[in-house]
Amino acid sequence: MVLVTFLLAWLVRRRLDMSGHLVGDNVWRAWFQAGRKTNAGRESEIWRGLLRVALPAAALVLLVAVAEQGGWRLAVYPLEFLLLLLLMGAPGWKPLLNAYSESWSRGDMQAAWHHIKDVLPAAERGQAHSPDDMHLSLCKKLMVTLFERFFLVAFWYVVGGIGLALLARGLVALQEHWPQAAARPRFARIAAVVAWVPSRLLALTFGLAGDLAGWLKEARALLLSPSLKTALVLMAAANGALTGYALDPARFSRIHPDEWTRFGSKSLGAVRDLLNRSMLVWICALALLVIAGVV
Repeated sequence: MVLVTFLLAWLVRRRLDMSGHLVGDNVWRAWFQAGRKTNAGRESEIWRGLLRVALPAAALVLLVAVAEQGGWRLAVYPLEFLLLLLLMGAPGWKPLLNAYSESWSRGDMQAAWHHIKDVLPAAERGQAHSPDDMHLSLCKKLMVTLFERFFLVAFWYVVGGIGLALLARGLVALQEHWPQAAARPRFARIAAVVAWVPSRLLALTFGLAGDLAGWLKEARALLLSPSLKTALVLMAAANGALTGYALDPARFSRIHPDEWTRFGSKSLGAVRDLLNRSMLVWICALALLVIAGVV
């Protein structure tokens, strides 16, 4: 049932993302409103945020344990399905990427920048960015966003159940939406620990879902690097796994100058296809684990 529940949730969530419905970030923001007010000098405290995530996660773990002991485990799966719909998803990205690709195809890099600047990290929003830097920043943000909202949830759901999936996704939400900005870097460090194994697993999957030979040259040595951030690991692995210089705009422009206006849409399409194939690899691996009786 774990496989069936996750597969149904993933398919329904993709449909919801295409239509822009059920924005999970709004739920997290509302849930974190308790942290809006704090005493002066204590803005960097994280215990209240951790409690807002850890307590519901612990309650879910207890609920599943009681259900298994009572013999009504199947009754909990509809709840898990609904929670997965909230935990996963990245609505709003499709129209943004379409508008960006259209602007790029017209050669209007200023318009392309204005479409995406609000989703990029604050440090990467400067107007002096070249088209190459702008595009790589967008690809990195897209890859990390989809990792945190799909693959991270999937990994911890399979490994530890819906409680750990909620905890992992909640830590990501804390680093993005906790009202006290001073505490967010501390939440980010904790979230990075939770993301270390699944991010390396996804980087490994890129080699299976893409160009294995290119991946072996570019990313193999990075998998076990303890200090390398998730974004850099995923970008390096994807760059090796993708063909056609999809994440190397400088080389693409030198080799295919006549196709430069198509680079934006082709590159984003290649990244999304790689992520989709990687999720299919994970689902197939989960099916094998179910057949073997491991899950």
